[in-house]
Amino acid sequence: MTSTHSKARRAGFAAFVGTTIEWYDFYVYATAAALVFGPLFFPSGDRLAETAAAFATFAVAFLVRPLGGIIFGHIGDKLGRRTSLVITLLLMGAATVLVGCLPTYENIGILAPILLILLRAIQGLAVGGEWGGAVLMSVEHAPEKSKTFYGGFTQLGNPAGALLASGIFAIMSRVSDDFIMNGGWRIPFLLSIVLVGVGFWVRYRVEETPVFENKVEGRKQSMPLAFALRTNWRPILLGIGILPISTGGYYLATTFATAYATGEPIAISEQVILDAMTLASFVEFVVTLPVAWLGDKWGRKNVMYIGLIGSVLTFVPFLLLMPGRVEPLIFLFASLVRIAMSATYAPIAALLAQMFRPQSRYTSIALSYGVGAALWAGFSPWFATQLIAWTGSIWSVIAMFIGMAVIAGICTRLAPQHSDEAPVTASFTARTDTTANRLP
Repeated sequence: MTSTHSKARRAGFAAFVGTTIEWYDFYVYATAAALVFGPLFFPSGDRLAETAAAFATFAVAFLVRPLGGIIFGHIGDKLGRRTSLVITLLLMGAATVLVGCLPTYENIGILAPILLILLRAIQGLAVGGEWGGAVLMSVEHAPEKSKTFYGGFTQLGNPAGALLASGIFAIMSRVSDDFIMNGGWRIPFLLSIVLVGVGFWVRYRVEETPVFENKVEGRKQSMPLAFALRTNWRPILLGIGILPISTGGYYLATTFATAYATGEPIAISEQVILDAMTLASFVEFVVTLPVAWLGDKWGRKNVMYIGLIGSVLTFVPFLLLMPGRVEPLIFLFASLVRIAMSATYAPIAALLAQMFRPQSRYTSIALSYGVGAALWAGFSPWFATQLIAWTGSIWSVIAMFIGMAVIAGICTRLAPQHSDEAPVTASFTARTDTTANRLP
């Protein structure tokens, strides 16, 4: 049974608001890690080493995301999607506000980076359970032929959160050259408390999904994780393999690119690169829903293929043009990369959700996305920084990006798709969603 379009729109909006806040919190940390956390929490006198250390703490959140997926996936499969989502929102907001209150290394020494890592880990737990639940809230409320479009509302929260985060930092960069470094970086973290209050009010008013309600009336798994690993291990692995560009590639084009552009020897001003990233986030925000709509019309896998090819064709010149410091080209390609990547990100919600059955869907999608994000996104900025240190060439990062795109394309091709209108069976195969597989 599918929800009406009215309920789907309401659920989609709630998913959008919630994920916007969660991703805002996440990207505020990512931007601060690229700009100021190195010298403030890991001072060494070596900019590259400080940045690498800051990116290592950035990776901590991704390492614990699978654990967050297991914990909140279990809650979501047992108690409901909404219950889990309210908890993750409050947890993320609390951790983000506390980061904004942290003393730096200069004030409390080694305790400062330890507390920073701890709070980053809490952020990772929260977002590990958030994304899968928000996806299911929007996709499970949606009519069968519009799942990619309504799943796009969840994905819309990513560029919206990035737009808010980079926009606030861009505004602060105009106050003075050292405003962000001298305490201004705390402001975006502290603002999270207001956003979380709004998100809690919106999310708490949304009904539970009909797919979960039907599952409760039918077969209910006492141990969703065990069931997921026993019956869904293959699609979980494929889901991990789908994500290199949607997750890792995104952070290469944002967090890594910001550090690469503002560091030596390129040394583009923070204001320029933050403005470029803010514009790119806005462009991605505008195109995400139309791209998701195309996923229902052309097939979500086909949109993914287009996005993977486009990401390679835009990311390569984006990096190669930076040493020339031609600002219009930097602005142009920062946006073109995000347009291409939106085609790898917008369809992901429905693509992953429809790979799993309702009994353990929350656990399965959260585990798949959490492990994939840990593997691809958590280490991509750090590893890219190390590659440049080892090889002295940006081409090593480009080669890594191309390899990630190839893996994503192969796993997308092999991914199964199930329909919520089909009866749930114990077998691996089920009636496929023809919308997703209209073309190979």
